[in-house]
Amino acid sequence: MRFAELDAVTLDAHGTLVELVDPVPDLDRGLRERGIERSGRETARAFATEVEYYREHAHEGRDAETLARLRLRCTAVFLDALAAELAPEAFVDVFVGSIRFGALPGARRSLRTLRRRGLALAVVSNWDVGLHAHLDEVGLGGLAVVTSAEAGASKPAPAAFELAIERLGVRPDRILHIGDSDADEEGARAAGLRFAPAPLATALDA
Repeated sequence: MRFAELDAVTLDAHGTLVELVDPVPDLDRGLRERGIERSGRETARAFATEVEYYREHAHEGRDAETLARLRLRCTAVFLDALAAELAPEAFVDVFVGSIRFGALPGARRSLRTLRRRGLALAVVSNWDVGLHAHLDEVGLGGLAVVTSAEAGASKPAPAAFELAIERLGVRPDRILHIGDSDADEEGARAAGLRFAPAPLATALDA
């Protein structure tokens, strides 16, 4: 890959730019405060069940109202998997507050490198509309963001990539997408983009 052949780079979020901070300690603490004792292993398994549910439904969090409903359902899935007799409404703030992200090592430096090369940048990710806030919190704000929620379909459907192409105003064959999943590659190529696998620093060195 030669950067002279590119005008823009799109990036997946989770696994490419950010990583999840382990939520189990915060979740366990919140459960204990409500009189529910579970082992960390049980909490981790219940959270993994919720993650699978979220991945299938992330695109449904399109605005503040639908995002609130999605978060409540995700909380219910977590509590059901934990067999915890607790109303989701009583735990949703704890659940949502436990989900925090950090920038992956080298992400900020790689973005600075891409900007110095004059490339337009956008994040294209299977996520709800809350992604913008998460990126701001980890110091990765200021990027154009297209979520599956906004596009109305999750990768590997090309809808999010097509929306990014429109906003960037760049020919798809002049865009490189960097991501960490088969859905990233399939969706990018279906939309006519080039593809390189994460991690980000390795992709840029290729």
